[in-house]
Amino acid sequence: MSRSGADLALLLLAGFRTLADRASAELAERGYEDVRSVHDFALHSILSGADSASELARRMSVTRQAAAKTIAALEERNFVARQPDPADRRRTRLRVTEHGLAMLRQGEAIFDELREQWERQVGAASLSTLEETLRSLVGDSAIRLDSPGWMARDPDVQ
Repeated sequence: MSRSGADLALLLLAGFRTLADRASAELAERGYEDVRSVHDFALHSILSGADSASELARRMSVTRQAAAKTIAALEERNFVARQPDPADRRRTRLRVTEHGLAMLRQGEAIFDELREQWERQVGAASLSTLEETLRSLVGDSAIRLDSPGWMARDPDVQ
């Protein structure tokens, strides 16, 4: 059966959504309630140097207001904290807290578990072939976790 290009795009998106939704549900089960994909992208951006709302907005391709809203949600969940800039006391810098790092580690472990589930479901060879095929189509570094672009434009960014 032949599928359209739109079908392929939707199928790939459904794969992402399935993994992301299952990971979010499992994170909630492990004590990290109400975590969204955009939180993961923001935390990775902060870890890679986005230490202000302006820089986070630039890296995530969102408005400064959307970045500030995400930062507030991350602070409320104790995933990030603000600290004074040692070079300029008028500025504050963002840093990922130990709680935020623990959540990221749990998320990585959950994705590994989900991958193992898919491997059991379709077989190691099939999943490996899928991964290699996708790499050949999009490259090894097609997605940067600190720059989700369209993902971060979700109006419910909290």
